[in-house]
Amino acid sequence: MNADEQDLEFIAESVGDALEEAFELTGTSPVGGGCIHTALRIDGETRAGKTSFFAKLNDAGKKALFEAEADGLAAIAKAGAVRVPKVIAQGDGGERAWLILEWLELAPLDAHSGAKLGERLAMQHRAPRDKFGWPRDNFIGSSPQVNGHTDDWLAFWREKRLLPQLRFAAHHRLPSRMIDRGERLVADCEAFFRSYAPAASLLHGDLWGGNAAALADGTPVLFDPAVYVGDREADVAMTELFGGFPREFKAAYQAAWPLHDGYRARRDLYNLYHVLNHANLFAGGYVRQAEQAIEKLLAEIR
Repeated sequence: MNADEQDLEFIAESVGDALEEAFELTGTSPVGGGCIHTALRIDGETRAGKTSFFAKLNDAGKKALFEAEADGLAAIAKAGAVRVPKVIAQGDGGERAWLILEWLELAPLDAHSGAKLGERLAMQHRAPRDKFGWPRDNFIGSSPQVNGHTDDWLAFWREKRLLPQLRFAAHHRLPSRMIDRGERLVADCEAFFRSYAPAASLLHGDLWGGNAAALADGTPVLFDPAVYVGDREADVAMTELFGGFPREFKAAYQAAWPLHDGYRARRDLYNLYHVLNHANLFAGGYVRQAEQAIEKLLAEIR
């Protein structure tokens, strides 16, 4: 989906309303990296001079994704531990919806910024929370992510994370044996928590390497969250699923707040959620990866 002239007029007006001053749009340029929305750099001028913003656009029916993203960014910003882009504006113009964020010049994480992110993420995870879950539903990628609140973490993980993905798998007619074995795992996964009671932590929720970067001064930045309150291990686990994080990240996290014994097995249980989601969205090799992960986890329970 490309932004047409009317889209850009709506966006410029939305930015101006948020800034409470005139904003003259002077140019746009595409931004790569996303697969769900159209992403643009928006350049313009205000009374103070030239300025830029980051804009995401999609059909109006996708407005809920932008609302959930803005909610997640606000929650992480309020926690005060990790930098996130500031939300400037969100809205829709009939056929299109958009989210406007501050423009940040970002670079990949290196040893220095990765270590800072490890320290800062541990700080975010340490902030006390009352219950697991989240007050609103949101999304993991483009897939619905149902939340709600509970005191029972394992029940939440079973009922709000693994079982919905297995139901999606059945709907998409993925292998029935994988689904049956996955349901067996859900029933028996209490074995991974016999000596472990996780604290309730604010999670980014979709912490793969593509959702983390750094400013020029080394300040780490997170974006595209799928927030909820859960076991901190779920965030750390995802950083190991697809790579993209320097080894200094985990070392710094461990120094700030060491992970509990049994993390390695639970890491695979937590990452199964994301592998199943990828299998539901993209099929292909992710289906086999999910099958293998389920069998490995079941073997550890025996």
